[in-house]
Amino acid sequence: MNYRKLNPDEITILRANNCRADSWDNILVVDNFTPEHVENVTFSGTIKLGAFTTSHKQLGGIEFHSGVRNAKLHNVEIGNDCTIDSIHNYIANYRIGNNVIIENTNLIVTDGESTFGNGVLVPAINEGGGREIPIYDHLSSHMAYIIALYRHETQLIEQLTKMINDYAESRRSDVGTIESNVRIFNCGTIKNTYIGEYTSLGGVSKLSNGSINSNRYAPVHIGSGVKCNDFIISSGTDITDSTLVSRCFIGQGCELGKHYSALDSVFFANCQGFHGEATAIFAGPYTVSHHKSSLLIAGMFSFLNAGSASNQSNHMYKLGPIHQGIVERGSKTTSNSYLLWPARVGAFTLVMGRHTKNSNTTDLPFSYLIENDTESYLIPGVNLRSVGTIRDTQKWPNRDRRKDPVKLDSINFNLLSPYTVQKMFNGIDILRQVRRLTGENNQTYLYENCHIRRSSLINGIEFYRLAIKKFMGNSVISRITQNYDGSPVKPLKSLEELKKRLTPTTNIGLGNWVDLSGMICPRTEIDRMIAEIKLGKMDITEAEKRIREIHENYYEYEWTWACDKMVNHFGKSIGDLTKEDLVKLITNWYEAVLRLDKMLYEDAKKEFNLSAHTGFGVDTDDDDRNADFEAVRGKFEDNSFVKNCLQHMKNKEKLYNDTIALINSLE
Repeated sequence: MNYRKLNPDEITILRANNCRADSWDNILVVDNFTPEHVENVTFSGTIKLGAFTTSHKQLGGIEFHSGVRNAKLHNVEIGNDCTIDSIHNYIANYRIGNNVIIENTNLIVTDGESTFGNGVLVPAINEGGGREIPIYDHLSSHMAYIIALYRHETQLIEQLTKMINDYAESRRSDVGTIESNVRIFNCGTIKNTYIGEYTSLGGVSKLSNGSINSNRYAPVHIGSGVKCNDFIISSGTDITDSTLVSRCFIGQGCELGKHYSALDSVFFANCQGFHGEATAIFAGPYTVSHHKSSLLIAGMFSFLNAGSASNQSNHMYKLGPIHQGIVERGSKTTSNSYLLWPARVGAFTLVMGRHTKNSNTTDLPFSYLIENDTESYLIPGVNLRSVGTIRDTQKWPNRDRRKDPVKLDSINFNLLSPYTVQKMFNGIDILRQVRRLTGENNQTYLYENCHIRRSSLINGIEFYRLAIKKFMGNSVISRITQNYDGSPVKPLKSLEELKKRLTPTTNIGLGNWVDLSGMICPRTEIDRMIAEIKLGKMDITEAEKRIREIHENYYEYEWTWACDKMVNHFGKSIGDLTKEDLVKLITNWYEAVLRLDKMLYEDAKKEFNLSAHTGFGVDTDDDDRNADFEAVRGKFEDNSFVKNCLQHMKNKEKLYNDTIALINSLE
């Protein structure tokens, strides 16, 4: 904006409105500035004022004109059509955008130079230190994962730290910013805080040394009694109800409230924390804790549902709280569950009871880890037949609260992927080896401080075999019938064309895969990126871009991995595969899908059996009790999940028949 000095008439009006200035020459205004709307204001330092031409409406329909009233301003720039009223202390060293409302607030100040939370070291995962993550505005869960867990790559960590520090220095300033269309009501102290556009602050107690990266697509709301120190808050996040945040990164679409306490932690997309406490945790996407007395401490989680009063222990009262744990994606902890760190829990595992011995079940995913007479018992693979597991994977995409067109985290929601399926291959080998070494006919086996009953071991192998067949068939059929870029699929005219389509277009995808806190990808690509970072070939923005590119190519890389497993299974190259080979693979897929779907159907039916009717139909007979149950819960056959399950079986039957017919028609 173009500014000019005040003219004598404007100074006269300002004085008449009880305004004061240490020097009127230091006040610059726009051409259409109207002094009538500036009352009872004390100016010091350099001041820039915009025009006040519009009115604003409060709740209840009360209307007031924009302007500055009842405030003390020092080195402040105010944009057009702002309303600033009842500042009990002062506003100092801030640029304020257009259409901003600040009312009944104590103090807004930038004191000295600040990077506004960028570069703050967050000691996540291990309270004893050693895995500190320097946070910055655009931090993704994947980059944070590399920084926290690849500490053995000293050159990498040094380079990443330098890149992040360089970004932090680019944000350093002795003047804070409140962007346009911000609303600040009834707040306490706001110090060294960047406030992005469309932020709403209502009743906030304290904000210090942080950034609120709100925008018009995904506003941030921070509510009554909230205190935040040394923080970065990403777009679309709500923090309310006297929540305490200290040395934390809060990702996009998160919700923290109901007196939640978060210390030394990072939270990524769509995390939720209510009532409980988090200390030194790495909360990957969709980490959820809703209950009082729930403590998440010194661990890495993602897609977690933490039950009431579930907690972990990282302190053995010897060398301090130096222990840590990893709970892999999709796991749940039941009420009053307990894990003694160090431990590692495999993906999609249900943890029930207290577990006081260190265990590692990473290669036995989809399991139950339960307590029985103070001992830990593992039931491998049983979660593959749980209706809850399928329901979770369906609800996560639908509960994505991120409205920002720029997504910081690249999230893969797939239940079956090279990451989980390779663990199932490992799991089958482990279970067979445990049985062979311990004894074929033993009733109980011991693995990683967990007891496994003979029946559970045998069933676990079968669950994994079914899931592997399902994944392999899914991959083959998808390759035949879909183009991952969304373009139309060309009809196949010959077996040779089919084989050509089944031939991978890249070698990327072979070998081990990793879950980079929400993003599933080949380890080779992460290693390649790390090598380039170590050589100084990319900055932090380019590194984040590379991560997104790897995510976007997931299905091409997945097929390379799946195809390798397929040709190893048949002992043939793609060119040597016959129609009979493919028909057998698709038939195995269909049989596995049906068996798993029927297991899910039977598991869902348990929610409607007679024991589930307990507590319904109070003061009535059995008939009325059943009627009351149906009035509340509905009938089994009308349940949406049950309908979807039955429809899924029909769809897969049609897909099976169509695919087999297609293969048999090719010459």
